[in-house]
Amino acid sequence: MDHYRIAQVLKPHGIKGEVKVLPLTDDVSRFKRLKEAYLEKRGQYVPIMIDGSKNASGAVVLHIKGVDTPEEAEKLRGEYIAVDKAHAVKLPEGTYFVTDIIGCSVESTDGAKLGKVTDVLETNANDVYVIEGDKKLMVPALKKLLNRVDVDEKIIILNADVLSEVGFFED
Repeated sequence: MDHYRIAQVLKPHGIKGEVKVLPLTDDVSRFKRLKEAYLEKRGQYVPIMIDGSKNASGAVVLHIKGVDTPEEAEKLRGEYIAVDKAHAVKLPEGTYFVTDIIGCSVESTDGAKLGKVTDVLETNANDVYVIEGDKKLMVPALKKLLNRVDVDEKIIILNADVLSEVGFFED
């Protein structure tokens, strides 16, 4: 089952076991509706219930059912809160979760096999895909470059003409 990180626990908040979390999602309002999630601990996903949330200056405060003291909340510091694919936010067409892009094979429209996406750098202008193959390649995620993106088939096809203009190959 795919899981998507949506927050990282920063620290305990208050005396009732609440935790202050850093949202890792563009849709901070999703925490108001969040009832079921997973706590990611050492690669394992432990189901948790969220029974309260509120915004707190750039962060969100959550109460996780069964965590009722600051000491219990402290044990969660640094851990991630995730949701499964069924509870992930629905994305607009043409946008993708970073975790779905990483691992995709990348080819160009002229048939060249370029490698696999190993990282996605998030910038103010647009994301940049890092592709590892015979050479390291960095490309901006531009509509005119992305000929086809199929995260289910794990393949990305880049427009070869545009790639020659905007792609950066590292020697």
